[in-house]
Amino acid sequence: MFSRLREDIKSVFDRDPAARSIPEVLFCYPGLHAIWFHRISHFFWRHGFLFTGRFISHIGRFLTGIEIHPGARIGKGFFIDHGMGVVIGETAEIGDNVTLYHGVTLGGVSWEKAKRHPTIGDNVVIGSGAKVLGPFTVGKGSKIGSNSVVVKEVPANSTVVGIPGRVVMAVERPGERMDLEHGNLPDPEAKAIACLFEQIRELEKKLAALATEHEALKNRLAGGN
Repeated sequence: MFSRLREDIKSVFDRDPAARSIPEVLFCYPGLHAIWFHRISHFFWRHGFLFTGRFISHIGRFLTGIEIHPGARIGKGFFIDHGMGVVIGETAEIGDNVTLYHGVTLGGVSWEKAKRHPTIGDNVVIGSGAKVLGPFTVGKGSKIGSNSVVVKEVPANSTVVGIPGRVVMAVERPGERMDLEHGNLPDPEAKAIACLFEQIRELEKKLAALATEHEALKNRLAGGN
């Protein structure tokens, strides 16, 4: 248990440059408190004490502003930055070293009593205000931009932005992976914009080539006359 608590605290220091001391992290990080409330509520939920699990999660929601259903499954190294307004549904599954920012929803789109919430792979980063809705998988190492609405499968190591969410970078370059060891977090929006600029440059090259061909064709036709 204590090793897991140390991992939780280390995750905060690794991914939040504003964290300066252990007492500050212990007393002033609602995302950390929400995870600890969830661990307790999830224990009761798994052992059949459904009301107790739900009531503990409700207390956690009241104190932190973060709502995590006791049935959700969460891996190690989970980090919620700021956290206000985060909602994680009952059948959501979250892998290791996942980062969520405030206002994120891992929700469902049906009322069926079945798997209806997303599965989040290891090392995924989800930006503030993003909504991931439905029983699909977000592949490991992916990034979801702020305020995106994702309603379908996301391949591993992708960057997704927009409403509805679109994959704008299917595979990361070698130097672009998230470096949790040194606290370096990716910026999904910046990467998406950089990718769009690359695409624009490619389109400009193709347009220039077409213009050259068109001019050459005009000259040939003029010479033929």
